[in-house]
Amino acid sequence: MKVMRKRHIIFQLLPSLLLLFVCQNNCLSQSVSKDGSRGIVIKKVEQKSRVTGTPMEGETLFNPNNTPQSYDVGGTDLGIIWEMKKGKYGIFFGDTYGSDFKPNPQMPGPNGGNWRCNVLAFSYDQNLEDGMTISNMTVNENGKAREIVYGAKDISGEGDWTSIPTAAVRANGADYVHYFNMKKWDGWITNYSGIYKSIDDGQTWTKCKNIYFGSNSNFGQAGYFKKDDYVYMVGTETGRKSSPRVARFRETDIENQTKYEYWNKDLRKWFKGDESKATNLFDDAVGELSIVFHNKYKRWIMTYLNEERYEINLRDAAEITGEWSEPKLLATGKEYPQLYGPYIHPLSLNGDNLYFHMSLWLPYNVFMMKAELVVETKLD
Repeated sequence: MKVMRKRHIIFQLLPSLLLLFVCQNNCLSQSVSKDGSRGIVIKKVEQKSRVTGTPMEGETLFNPNNTPQSYDVGGTDLGIIWEMKKGKYGIFFGDTYGSDFKPNPQMPGPNGGNWRCNVLAFSYDQNLEDGMTISNMTVNENGKAREIVYGAKDISGEGDWTSIPTAAVRANGADYVHYFNMKKWDGWITNYSGIYKSIDDGQTWTKCKNIYFGSNSNFGQAGYFKKDDYVYMVGTETGRKSSPRVARFRETDIENQTKYEYWNKDLRKWFKGDESKATNLFDDAVGELSIVFHNKYKRWIMTYLNEERYEINLRDAAEITGEWSEPKLLATGKEYPQLYGPYIHPLSLNGDNLYFHMSLWLPYNVFMMKAELVVETKLD
């Protein structure tokens, strides 16, 4: 079955004038915050390797994983990474198609057979300079990557189309994935968002029935990061038009939504159990995002797609509640057409290299990116 989602039509229609507004790497990367500091400065960004799929004609990127033949994963996207336990990383991918997937310049995006709404891989690789090696995936009895979070695949736009992972975290000894259930891609109309849970290192998953975010929730999409006994959840409405907000909860309360606390920037206060109290961390159109705390720099880092500027941005802050820096340029659609979904690898948090996954819509696959960073506390 061939299915063409509409969420990337903008990339087909994007006028060339938009590219006139795209900065080079030394533009937004040099922005200055109100206290006179520059925070994180991006020195260089490069594409390191493929993560999934078969190389396109003429492609010279290193490809450490033969996912079409090994797991029947020919076309997929996202690649949300989290540390399950020391040295083991989980990677959630979105809508996935089989080894018969072929990139189609006339109709980019998903195509092919064996449609699964999401699949899950694992990696023990500690050296990302030569790409990330996938060690294994959750598979069915035939050895093919199997769907984790159920989606009915009703493409009418009237029911349950697919279930898309947005974030994952290990909390209270279990692994959790946040996802949204899509009703209709045209307009990003969702049914709800929720979480699934695994207590056996990602082999089996069950739905957490007490967690529910409505179709208009500010936490329809999310990014997780665990710090100081709290799990922080940065969320947006589903889609790519809203600004981010933040919630937190104790690890032990991840399945108790009534104990989630939401940050109100205006009142400088956390409010328990009322997501309507959450205010924007900053004002910008934020798509898929990733949030981490950098141990060396002692700063929060958020990466996200800004579809309006046609680029992937980085912002940083000393505190998750702000002040956040201005957007700093990681990658642009001028250099990487139809880019989206920047997800940071946890191995990036102790050094000067930020590794992240980036999806491209035409090859409809995931690629490993590397950004060389430096932190500058004050201007000369």
